[in-house]
Amino acid sequence: MKAQVARFHATGGPEVIAWEEVDLPEPGAGEVRFRTTAVGLNFIDTYYRSGLYPAPLPSGLGVEGAGIVEAVGPGVTNVAVGDRVCNFGPNLGAYATARNIAAEALFQIPEGISDEVAAAILLKGCTTEFLVERCAHVEPGMPVLVHAAAGGVGLLLVQWLKHVGAVVIGTVGSDDKIALAQAAGADHVIQSRREDTASRVRELTNGAGVRVTFDGIGMAMWETSLKSTGKRGLLISYGNAGGAVTGVGLATFAAHGSLFCTRPTLYHYYDTPEDRAAGSARLFDLVSKGVLNPNIGQRYTLFDAKQAHIDLEARKTTGATVLIP
Repeated sequence: MKAQVARFHATGGPEVIAWEEVDLPEPGAGEVRFRTTAVGLNFIDTYYRSGLYPAPLPSGLGVEGAGIVEAVGPGVTNVAVGDRVCNFGPNLGAYATARNIAAEALFQIPEGISDEVAAAILLKGCTTEFLVERCAHVEPGMPVLVHAAAGGVGLLLVQWLKHVGAVVIGTVGSDDKIALAQAAGADHVIQSRREDTASRVRELTNGAGVRVTFDGIGMAMWETSLKSTGKRGLLISYGNAGGAVTGVGLATFAAHGSLFCTRPTLYHYYDTPEDRAAGSARLFDLVSKGVLNPNIGQRYTLFDAKQAHIDLEARKTTGATVLIP
């Protein structure tokens, strides 16, 4: 079977993305052939493409996608031909019209949830689940800070945090994104490019600071996050959209109030079948109940992945983005 796959042979900007035709063999033991119906665009895709995260070259691209099982290899019992499934890696290669993939890496898409929604929300939604539920253990009434509150993960964080009863302060980088964060449920929205975020956070919390800061920006917001987090609070640095955080000494956390800090990874929270089943079930339950909206802000054809990367890195996108074959 022929398939079109995106590859990069050298790291760099979006221009390194190239499309190639390949012959897909029959799926091997424990594998299925997966025809792609929708791909989720994520900032982590740009990290691999740029070289921020290492990948063996040449490399495929993309970790999140939804599709239909077209063939199964020996020993596969958890999915069958015709099943609607989705995946969030960790292996790269989601930017493809079809591919062979380990059956154990797949999640069944529940009835009532479209392939586009599954592709748009699986990675970001499971990230949100572990950040709120298992990393931060957010409780009702907690004041929390969400950076990039109008982004793909940011909007889901705001919705999930409001669902569990937190007081949510969000930051956005432009005026047009304020309404998006408010619509998701943010109690307060700070335009970080024209307001002193840390000062405003302290004002909103009567000087105490927030109990948890969710920082998917990285270095560009690091000092702001430190100054916004209250004594013995938790700073979760989970992304690098504004550069990787480097050169941090432990004394920094003492100086800002004996802070806790973690740099968590999704796959460490979804590393057992039990973790995967529980986390994805919680996610899809909240989607089915209407608590979570994937907020698909834009759609591109799969072969327009270069432009999608350009727009993502230029902060021109809002909410989730899907690529359609």
